Amino acid sequence: MATTKIILQGGGGHARVVLDCLLSQGATVVGIFDPKHTGHIMGIPLRGEYDPGVEADALAIIAIGDNAVRKQVAGRTGHSFVNTLHSSAIFSKHSRMGTGNMILHGSIIQAQTTIGNHVIINTGAHVDHDCVVEDYVHLAPGARLCGNVHIGEGTLVGAGAVIIPGKKIGAWAIIGAGAVVISDIPDHAVAVGNPASIIKTRTP
Repeated sequence: MATTKIILQGGGGHARVVLDCLLSQGATVVGIFDPKHTGHIMGIPLRGEYDPGVEADALAIIAIGDNAVRKQVAGRTGHSFVNTLHSSAIFSKHSRMGTGNMILHGSIIQAQTTIGNHVIINTGAHVDHDCVVEDYVHLAPGARLCGNVHIGEGTLVGAGAVIIPGKKIGAWAIIGAGAVVISDIPDHAVAVGNPASIIKTRTP
């Protein structure tokens, strides 16, 4: 990765974690695009509004924690994407993933799991065997997916949440921090508590 140039889109807090992950691998990060921030992060220049003509041969990561915004930005990004996998993470050789993913510090992905595109597996999150994690999902720090769990596109699984084996979480749902999910959760639902219960349904 050291010889591959990489750009980031997003200059907020999540970008700092992704940048740290990349720099720890010796990656050559040549710029961060974010119109809301100026200056530098860890010595890497913030370049303002995204320009597909700048560093056109670089690969990109959308380092934005908000799933919907990450999807929007990915859709208008002209660069090809790359994954980042921290050296402390464990990713089974019998699992697979797409592109643009962020597999961060201390996370674990067990055997025969499928990870989509532009997914965040955040600090210390665990994904057990035979899970499916669709595009634009964010597993927050310490989240736990037991075996054979399916997470739909764009869903946020909050910090420390646990989903027991075999359950399916729909698309664009939110599982609150610390929730324990013992039943399937439909699309766009917000579920919190132990055991998790649905408190509202979001408008698509």
